Amino acid sequence: MRQSRVLWLLDLLEREPRADAVINAVRKEVQALPLGDGRDFLHGRWLGHPLHPLMVQVPIGSWLSAAVLDLYPGRSREAGLLVGVGLVSAAPAALAGWVDWAELHRQQQRVGLVHALATSTAVGLYAASLTCRVKGRHAAGRAYGFLGMTAVALGGMLGGHLAYRQASGANHAEEVPHIVTEGWHRIGAVTDFPVDRPVRRSVDDVPVLVVRETGGAIHALAERCSHLAGPLSAGTVRDGCVQCPWHGSVFRLSDGWNVRGPATAPQPSFDTRISEGHVEIRLRQHDRNGQVRDEAEAGQRRTKTGAHEHGS
Repeated sequence: MRQSRVLWLLDLLEREPRADAVINAVRKEVQALPLGDGRDFLHGRWLGHPLHPLMVQVPIGSWLSAAVLDLYPGRSREAGLLVGVGLVSAAPAALAGWVDWAELHRQQQRVGLVHALATSTAVGLYAASLTCRVKGRHAAGRAYGFLGMTAVALGGMLGGHLAYRQASGANHAEEVPHIVTEGWHRIGAVTDFPVDRPVRRSVDDVPVLVVRETGGAIHALAERCSHLAGPLSAGTVRDGCVQCPWHGSVFRLSDGWNVRGPATAPQPSFDTRISEGHVEIRLRQHDRNGQVRDEAEAGQRRTKTGAHEHGS
């Protein structure tokens, strides 16, 4: 079977470097925006997944509804109202999208730039549609609206490619609990882990980050960042957290919680213990409330004497 022509064009777009200078300039501008804590809000860290796909439902839904009304005579006023709602809601949705885009891989940014151009074209066409409707040129308003819907469809297709083919907003650590087998896994002698330095180990072919703190506690997390699979073992350990070297996401070593984005999902974490001078880990299990199962056993794991278990 021959490759889809559309996929061939998209693969070609991913490899096309001629817009990279523009991408670099726009990325720097977006990253320099004084958003403060609002940046994590726009990433969707509080939501647990990117906010942009949720926000775009309002303009897309409004414009699609306007297109349906435009198929019926005498409903141009109501359609114009929906066009206006879509235009107003498109601005915050676009801001969230740009904030996410600035922290993607280059191949994703190339597709994302064209996605943004398509949606910007749609906004321009709908602005023209609304202007025509206000001036009483309803036929032209409907024509611009249908052209805008075409641009929205193109932008949506590119957005789907970003999300599903390129996994731009996916949790890149989600598979860890499904791969690591149950039980304790020995990963090395205690002396193999320098104090306060990230070390990479592997369990069932899954990379694991291990950090031994000055006080003796040992922490273990999935090593590939949930944002875009950055190597946390090459990151910086500070104040009980590790920072991803690729895009700056910060995770708490004790439980993998994503303290700062762009990561929207925490890192899978491991229980740890010392047995006969060796470090052993097992995947941490949580109940429906997010609490570690078997609190009595968790208390035992927190002891720091050599043969006793302690929690990471």
